[in-house]
Amino acid sequence: MLTFRPFAQADFDDVYRVINDAALAYKGVIPPDRWHEPYMPRHELQGEIDEGVRFTCGFDGRDLVGVMGAQDRGKVVLVRHAYVATARRGSGIGTALLREVTRGLEKPVLIGTWKAAAWAIHFYESNGFHVVPGSDAEALLRRFWSIPQRQLEESVVLADERYAGARSDLLAGALE
Repeated sequence: MLTFRPFAQADFDDVYRVINDAALAYKGVIPPDRWHEPYMPRHELQGEIDEGVRFTCGFDGRDLVGVMGAQDRGKVVLVRHAYVATARRGSGIGTALLREVTRGLEKPVLIGTWKAAAWAIHFYESNGFHVVPGSDAEALLRRFWSIPQRQLEESVVLADERYAGARSDLLAGALE
């Protein structure tokens, strides 16, 4: 049975393991200059936690099988670092985590992922998110994410249904 709880520091090593196991799916898919091993070094994971990414951990019994973060960025909430252990993909863990992480949120929810990660885009679309058009996506990436220019060029943004009603406010001044 799948259970959820907020990240605790004692989960750090298991979260690190799941993220880097699951991220192997990107190897050979995303641009080679964006891939490195480990995909998310320990100091970067700690940096994300320090920057306000609040992880939710999914457990099957005692085993951590998935992790997904949410980061409040003022006018929006970003879903960040969504990973399911490779051996457990396709079993509904990602969908359950996404529902858990976004339950009760009132702000628009945005998700950034790699353009080349077709499986990730499909996953989010099958869960009610839609791809934001290019110029809007670039403006959102610049406003709400802190990522290198090269990653921005290779990313796509997906949004939930609340984005349409908040679009003009979220993009105010950004498209000029």
